[in-house]
Amino acid sequence: MADNLSRKLIASHLVEGKPTAGSEIALNIDQALLQDILGTLVMLELDAMGIERVKTSPSVQYIDHTLIQQDNLTADAHLFLKSACERLGVWYSGPGNGISHPVHMERFGVPGQSLVGCDSHTPAAGALGMLAIGAGGIEVAMAMAGEPLYLPMPEIIGIHLSGELPDWVSAKDIILELLRRHGVAGAKNSILEYHGPGLAGLSAMDRHVLANMGTEMGATTSVFPSDEVIHDFMRSRGREADWRPLAADPGCSYDREEHIDLSRLEPLIALPSSPDNVVPVSEVAGEPLFQAYIGSSANPGYRDIAVVAEIVKGRSIAGNVSLDINPATRRGLAALIDEGHLGALIAAGARLHQPGCNGCIGMGQAPAAGRNSLRTVPRNFPGRSGTREDSIFLCSPETAAASALQGVITDPRTLDMPYPRPREPEEMRVSDSWFIPPLPLERARRVTLLATDNTPPLPLIEPLPERIEAPILLKCGDNISTDDIIPAGARVLPLWSNVHASADYTFEAIDPGYVERARRRGEAGHIILGGNNYGQGSSRENAALLPRLLGLQVVIARSFARIHWQNLPCFGVLPLTLETPADYDRLEEGQQLRIDDLRDQLAAGRRIEARLEDGEPLGLIHELSPRQLDILSAGGVINWLKQKDGP
Repeated sequence: MADNLSRKLIASHLVEGKPTAGSEIALNIDQALLQDILGTLVMLELDAMGIERVKTSPSVQYIDHTLIQQDNLTADAHLFLKSACERLGVWYSGPGNGISHPVHMERFGVPGQSLVGCDSHTPAAGALGMLAIGAGGIEVAMAMAGEPLYLPMPEIIGIHLSGELPDWVSAKDIILELLRRHGVAGAKNSILEYHGPGLAGLSAMDRHVLANMGTEMGATTSVFPSDEVIHDFMRSRGREADWRPLAADPGCSYDREEHIDLSRLEPLIALPSSPDNVVPVSEVAGEPLFQAYIGSSANPGYRDIAVVAEIVKGRSIAGNVSLDINPATRRGLAALIDEGHLGALIAAGARLHQPGCNGCIGMGQAPAAGRNSLRTVPRNFPGRSGTREDSIFLCSPETAAASALQGVITDPRTLDMPYPRPREPEEMRVSDSWFIPPLPLERARRVTLLATDNTPPLPLIEPLPERIEAPILLKCGDNISTDDIIPAGARVLPLWSNVHASADYTFEAIDPGYVERARRRGEAGHIILGGNNYGQGSSRENAALLPRLLGLQVVIARSFARIHWQNLPCFGVLPLTLETPADYDRLEEGQQLRIDDLRDQLAAGRRIEARLEDGEPLGLIHELSPRQLDILSAGGVINWLKQKDGP
């Protein structure tokens, strides 16, 4: 029977469950990817589990988010992570190598293998034909310890591409078109599988752009075939031996299908402050501009910066604009230097920043309050840039470059010049000397973790109680992101390894009084009420852990984003949806809720009945599997694993 590529990849890694959409499945994981701000928690979790050596191979720890060393905290964290890598059998990619996703694709990605990462943009590796999934750090730790990765079986959405992209339109415009059509939750619990003749004109890094930002649609992952384009990419990186062809069977079907005629696309732009707030660039042309920012994991390719260099070559950036160039990888930066593109950028007035995540996560390059910033990053949630009152637009490198030249938002098709098409160098080999491999086991056993006061052990979490009686301490609207729950940026990010210190910042952008109210309640507990798509965005597990440490017991929402929904029970928090969505309007902050016989209700079925303080019933629904209920009852994954493995 003809099958699509996604189902073939799942079948080759399936260890438990039936691949029926919505059913829980378990996948064997080949590789693991860690980034530094959440990798620290993963290492602490592995230590708490008593793991001596990780099972996934390769497992790679990247230093790409915490690059601003304004004091000792960041450098101390790097030393801790390096020592943890040595002790646990993990590759270490130090500061300067670049962003985890493109670096992993260049150096470690293998078509057909599975990858889990503690970063929501891990699906970028789907560009190679990998089954790459973002997850909370605790689930990544479990996979590294040899446990399967559990998730709801996704629907498979086939994205048929035909035609060729017009001049001044590139890969970013394709994913912005999908976001315009379907929104930030339009692919929840789905895999986006790209196919069709239009693929031939998309490079490996073009595909990376689409796979990376499929996350912004809520997709579990994105999948591309491993064809001659990928063969050429791996050959140029000196990794041809790792390539293998992979494709969907002819005549296969998909659960849903979508068609994009590339030739009909035009330059698009996402307005503040959501990736799906998409319009043609021509509709906002002429708006003032403060900053144009090129780079990040969403546009990490050599071509993405080289095309900007060709556009501005021999010209000058408008005096009112900061053109920030953020190379994604060391190898890409070296190639830009070798080919003369970096010189052209600097001569035009651009500012150069080190390879890493940087401004995408609010670590530097924060714009002035209320001033328009055009960025090629994947997200424009409020405050993510490092400026709470920001005005961030998402666009292609071409649109950002044209706008930087003109000093206002500009449709790049209006530039009086031919469209540049820079070619990638034939060889872009990645040196092994930039990576530190795992130590042999006997040497690893002698390594001591270089922990500091900023990397304390994780606290214990109490098991789920039999009865919950607590107030709604916070009522949130739709599309609350994990950035809203726990901010990143240079002010808070260095504290993420210390859950006690970082808890002080929980929900500060939504309600600065939340932490104080939660601490007054303490162990008596509380409830949070959310709207649609609660917990969208980053996979950061501390968005579940920190509210739990402040006493959160239950989150009730109209709907959840997948990764955050999975993170909550991993830390002993019960996620429930409203049986009647209209009940959201009659629930208020401060209202008391009671759930009796909670464990019995959870065991009996999907429906949970709560009572309001006036005695009125409130119908709630849980979608947790028996395994997740066991984890929840134990007080989280670490407790559950210890009980499972016994004394």
